[in-house]
Amino acid sequence: MTLLDLPIYGPLNHLEEIITLQNISSIIIAIPSLLPEKREAILNVAQDKQIDCQEAPNVEELLLQKKKVFDLHAISFETLLKREPVSLDTQLLTEKVKNKTILITGAGGSIGSEICRQLIQYQPEKLLLLGHGENSIYEIHQELQGIDTETSLIQIIADIRDRQKITEIIRNYRPDIIYHTAAHKHVPLMEHNPHEAVMNNILGTQCVGEIASQFGVESFVMVSSDKAVNPTNVMGATKRLCEMVVQRLSSTSQTKFSSVRFGNVLGSRGSVIPLFRKQILAGGPVTVTDPRMTRYFMTIKEAASLVLQASSLANGGEIFVLDMGKAVKIADLARNLIELSGYSLSDIPIEYTGIRDGEKLYEELLLDSEVQKKQIYPKIYVGKTYYQDFEDLDDVIENFNTWSPEVLRSRLLSIANHIDLPSVSKGVIS
Repeated sequence: MTLLDLPIYGPLNHLEEIITLQNISSIIIAIPSLLPEKREAILNVAQDKQIDCQEAPNVEELLLQKKKVFDLHAISFETLLKREPVSLDTQLLTEKVKNKTILITGAGGSIGSEICRQLIQYQPEKLLLLGHGENSIYEIHQELQGIDTETSLIQIIADIRDRQKITEIIRNYRPDIIYHTAAHKHVPLMEHNPHEAVMNNILGTQCVGEIASQFGVESFVMVSSDKAVNPTNVMGATKRLCEMVVQRLSSTSQTKFSSVRFGNVLGSRGSVIPLFRKQILAGGPVTVTDPRMTRYFMTIKEAASLVLQASSLANGGEIFVLDMGKAVKIADLARNLIELSGYSLSDIPIEYTGIRDGEKLYEELLLDSEVQKKQIYPKIYVGKTYYQDFEDLDDVIENFNTWSPEVLRSRLLSIANHIDLPSVSKGVIS
């Protein structure tokens, strides 16, 4: 028998033989009425042969739109980006990490949690999982507990701006390395809440960094963003000022302070992919702000891996820049995901909604004049940028609460873009 000119093989008791002869790599069970013992037999064969096995929903679930035939979570981000996996110097990382106590701020976030997953492979003595949200810390702790490891896992709920609490944590646990991933990263939200962006991103970084220096932490790595380059938004400007905080601390401390700057992370909470997935599951449309908009993308695993590798190479004061490959059009990414989900643009159209507050069409990782031409490691560059006049930074830290949101936004962007600043008085730029 054939279906759509394709041969039909069988019966089911020949499954093992068919898998071998046809080099089968995946099984889909598309028989909703299949008896439990037959389903179990198929699953056993799949397990023995070490191949994937998925089950299609029944007709009622499809008609009621309770489920889709295609499991979007099965689509790998590597497939979307079409990139080779990152290769790491595992020996160097082991030397830097093994038997160390490591503190990760924002450990429940997308990047922070992936750094935890990768760090634990290098046998640290303790991982301090610090976050402000209890649920995300609980989840990463539960996940890591399922790994066969001798690393001690310590859950800590704290605000990175709470100097007394952060001092107590670092004094008690004496971490050797700190990965500082905690930050507000949502561009439109921070555009409308600039004071909160300053408090959490800049003051939080300064708080953790100063206490790290005070207690002689070996290495402090701050995760930055490509939005810190020529920023047009509050989030990017605060990240640039965070880099300035880190570089100033590096100039006066025995701690090796460094920043790692990269672009958007596919699959993170703030990325477009979770939004596109929801829109596809709802039947569309998929919304893209502008057909010309491009971004640099990495997978979460790539980004976390290169953060770890860059930190192992730090001498202090560097802004490491990750090679993000070519910029990707958001519209192309949306189209790829629609097609990989089994649909066409006639099924799930793309709708253009216009650029949001604080967004720009294109993003850079470093200005041409700021990057060293030679990579210090595959996919890792070192920036040449260094900010020496910190008076404007101090002005923001000391006075931002007295300024209106409009004045604060203007001030942040001026400093981050190295524009000559006018004086500020009573919340008005004069």
